[in-house]
Amino acid sequence: MTSQSQGIQQLLQAEKRAKDKLEEAKKRKGKRLKQAKEEATAEIDHYRLQREKEFRNKETNVMGSQGNLSAKIEEQTTEAIRNLTSSYHRNMESMMKKLLSTICDISPEIHPNFRPAI
Repeated sequence: MTSQSQGIQQLLQAEKRAKDKLEEAKKRKGKRLKQAKEEATAEIDHYRLQREKEFRNKETNVMGSQGNLSAKIEEQTTEAIRNLTSSYHRNMESMMKKLLSTICDISPEIHPNFRPAI
């Protein structure tokens, strides 16, 4: 009977060691998963920062050229306004004379369709 109880004790001890090894393996797996998650998060953050830096560089290039376009358009608009103003001042006097002469110099005439009453 003692040999049977020793055999049972050995089986129980073996079962306990197996449980301990299983628990230890689960803990290692949990630690490894946690470490892998942290590494992945760090890699994602690094990639995100890299892509944001590239985006900012491209945005600066594009916005810089748009800023130049804006300045050119502003300059062209100012030049066009200056040309129109100078043209207005040059031609104002002659146009006023033409308008006044057209309005004021009336030569009364009878309309060709007018028939005097008989």
